[in-house]
Amino acid sequence: MKKPELNVIVPVGIEGRSYDIVIGSGLIERGDSWDGLPGATAAVIVTNSTVEKLYAQQLAHALSIRYAKVSLVVLPDGESHKSWESLNTIFDHLLAAACDRKTVLFALGGGVVGDMTGFAAACYMRGVPFVQVPTTLLAQVDSSVGGKTAINHPLGKNMIGAFYQPVRVVSDLDTLKTLPQREIAAGLAEVIKYGPIADDGFFSWIEEHLDALLGLEAEPLAYAIRRSCEIKALVVSQDERESGLRAILNFGHTFGHAIEAGLGYGEWLHGEAVGCGMVMAADLSERLGLIDATYSSRIRQIVKRAGLPTIGPRLGIDRYFELMGRDKKSESGDIRFVLIDAPGHAILRSAPDAQVRAVIESNTG
Repeated sequence: MKKPELNVIVPVGIEGRSYDIVIGSGLIERGDSWDGLPGATAAVIVTNSTVEKLYAQQLAHALSIRYAKVSLVVLPDGESHKSWESLNTIFDHLLAAACDRKTVLFALGGGVVGDMTGFAAACYMRGVPFVQVPTTLLAQVDSSVGGKTAINHPLGKNMIGAFYQPVRVVSDLDTLKTLPQREIAAGLAEVIKYGPIADDGFFSWIEEHLDALLGLEAEPLAYAIRRSCEIKALVVSQDERESGLRAILNFGHTFGHAIEAGLGYGEWLHGEAVGCGMVMAADLSERLGLIDATYSSRIRQIVKRAGLPTIGPRLGIDRYFELMGRDKKSESGDIRFVLIDAPGHAILRSAPDAQVRAVIESNTG
């Protein structure tokens, strides 16, 4: 019998470090999902306490066919644990097991697990290969792709990290079936962002199919993940280290990261903060005359329909400015925002403080 083909492969073309994003159903248990990975005797699965119960044994069994030794690191679940302590838990395991530089790490979980595993892989013995196995919608469409790895600091999100590409991304759509609705909505924030910044036709498609996406209908979901990955792969291939174009992928993140840090990591999900941040960034784009009120309203409405917050917490205007000033896109104290200057197109620029203050005042409460 002919072996069935994997559903979709999206290539990420980075010179010398290209890799594939594999998207489909039942991929964790399929042997051919793991064909062609770097040869090694040891594989280390890094996951969290929630995902461990769901998929760790499936992945360990699949990998045991290819690796003589498969071990597991289980981290606490949640954004608040994206920390030095959790990172050192990974290092402790690798060192105690005498893992060499050919050991392959597998990040099984959402964005927190993926970011920390990637950062650990970048640092351990100055670099070991790792594979992303994202199990949340947000991770499948965004954080698992592109090689951004990091941990949080109390003063800023993702401020300590490295650019380090995985050798493969394996996105098993079946893992999304166990997500709570809040996580699905949070993931859709990162799907929605791709429309206004890069593909207005995709934005219209999302508006038309949002209910199907919220219901995890297979075909629309697979298309949304594929198209999101295609857009991100194209951007990353042109600007791996965010020296220019890649910054547009942070639409909504300047306001969103301030919300996360200001409330305390984990109070709002990352996608919830980004959704609200997109509303605020769209409002700022409108106030600066870059887009009209109709387009700004469309962004607000799709965020609301997805079940995401459109009003940010009242941290205080000065507190927002303080937190946004620590954003990685800021230069010499000048806060820069990803703004929409035409449907399906974004730019990175600063804005007058008075306009930013008006946005914060109007969109928090």
